[in-house]
Amino acid sequence: MTTLEPQGSAVVLVDLMPRLVALDLAPHTGGEVLAAALELARNARAAGVPVVAIRVERPGVSEQPPGSGLVEEVEQAADAVVVKRTIGGFQDTGLDGVLRGYGASTLVMAGIATNLGVESTARAASDLGYDLVFAEDAMTGLTGAEHEASVALSLPRFGPVAPVREISWSAGS
Repeated sequence: MTTLEPQGSAVVLVDLMPRLVALDLAPHTGGEVLAAALELARNARAAGVPVVAIRVERPGVSEQPPGSGLVEEVEQAADAVVVKRTIGGFQDTGLDGVLRGYGASTLVMAGIATNLGVESTARAASDLGYDLVFAEDAMTGLTGAEHEASVALSLPRFGPVAPVREISWSAGS
């Protein structure tokens, strides 16, 4: 069990957009990841932990592809929404300021794709001094092999990897 202090924590949901959730993903389907991410967000909000959602926009195009907004339930669960134009969520987005504004020093990461948007955002977060936790069942890859490589080899170097049911926040803080 990974138990965190609510004060100083934030949940970061990466690229939970209809056009990405609908892809053929592995090892978890987009629907499974969405359900786990929303459970994580509900648990966080119940503990007073802010939820920040990130979505990507393609730079240099006049119109984004259909399904480029956040899934409606993710938008509703988010205390803040950040738009990125790169793989990671920090470059030129104001994400660091949003998280620091919440007093966050520990981030619980989830989203699509594990080895792309989630891992890139996590690496930048680590460089900025954040502690990290990864919700394994609230992430997935374009292939199972890519997801498994990240959760087995890369992400544990930055912080614990656990299913949503094993991530909680202490009471009474």
